[in-house]
Amino acid sequence: MSKRDYYEILGVSRDVDGKDLKKAYRKLAMKYHPDRNPDDKDADAKFKEATEAYEILGDEKKRAAYDQHGHAGVDPNAAGGFGGGSGNFSDIFGDVFGDIFGGGGRGGRGGPQRGSDLRYTMDLSLEEAVRGVEKKIRVPTLTACGTCDGSGAKAGTKPKVCGTCHGQGQVRMQQGFFSVQQTCPSCRGQGTMIEDPCTSSHGRGVKEETKTLSVKIPPGVDTGDRIRLSGEGEAGAMGGPAGDLYVQVSVREHELFHRDGRNLYCDVPISIVDAALGGELEVPTLDGRVKLKIPAETQSGKLFRLRGKGVVPVRGGTAGDLLCRVQVETPVNLTSEQKDLLLKFQASLNGEKGGDKHSPQKKTWFEGVKRFFEEI
Repeated sequence: MSKRDYYEILGVSRDVDGKDLKKAYRKLAMKYHPDRNPDDKDADAKFKEATEAYEILGDEKKRAAYDQHGHAGVDPNAAGGFGGGSGNFSDIFGDVFGDIFGGGGRGGRGGPQRGSDLRYTMDLSLEEAVRGVEKKIRVPTLTACGTCDGSGAKAGTKPKVCGTCHGQGQVRMQQGFFSVQQTCPSCRGQGTMIEDPCTSSHGRGVKEETKTLSVKIPPGVDTGDRIRLSGEGEAGAMGGPAGDLYVQVSVREHELFHRDGRNLYCDVPISIVDAALGGELEVPTLDGRVKLKIPAETQSGKLFRLRGKGVVPVRGGTAGDLLCRVQVETPVNLTSEQKDLLLKFQASLNGEKGGDKHSPQKKTWFEGVKRFFEEI
């Protein structure tokens, strides 16, 4: 057997943890496996060398003995030695490669299986999501067959033990010089065979049906939230438990409001006169109309906060706010007289000394543009 340092063989440090140790061995085993290198004797030797190293370092007691005494601590011919090749090779290889070769010796007996989970997407209006609602839904699903009680066998008969795997659901397959377990091809892992199937479920033990459920949506839900209905999914096979039904919430876009967490946002158009002189107008909330006071000289885009007019989150807490963003609306479809009045108004502003004081944002913007071109 090899006398090289086991850590050196696997290419790891002496303080390597079990996860990285297994990863290093798996990489070498895949590279030098005899089935991948049938004509390379060096690859076969390197594969056995890596396997020996992993067998020792992968066992806590053997690794401790090796770290303290070197090869003598694991040599079966030395006093107190554990032995470098005494382990079950198929167990070692299966532990690392079980997910590739169908279980690596860990196959289990087939039997009742839990049904699949189902998902139903429920569209809600913003009002329904905020206040909560109870709705009825129709869900296509698989339910246990009442004729055979979910067994799949004809009434008065029972499934019989599979003769291929003897009820284990797994069969041992030889691959090269090692063996692994795979799902039984005869019973497909069930461990039993149905010789006289139920005519109602065609041997499956389940039937396709559409059921009506009443779903309570709690107040405050939002898009992406899920509601779990335990046991309302597909029926399990061979008498197994049913899966769950997950109701996925999707809130439709609202004509007036946009939701962001617990807060609501609303755009409120105002006239140029109200923006300049101030005024009062009614704005909508989910609880009704409220008065909003607009101060004089309000600029477009300014946010006004109405506290407590938002949403109470589904997980509890205080209600959010409604934030109203005012949008100063430019007059359209003006008559000739109205256009003349605007021109006279503009002339009166421009004719004043220091007329820029009426448009502070315009003045600041032009000053920024001037500095930009001067710096180029």
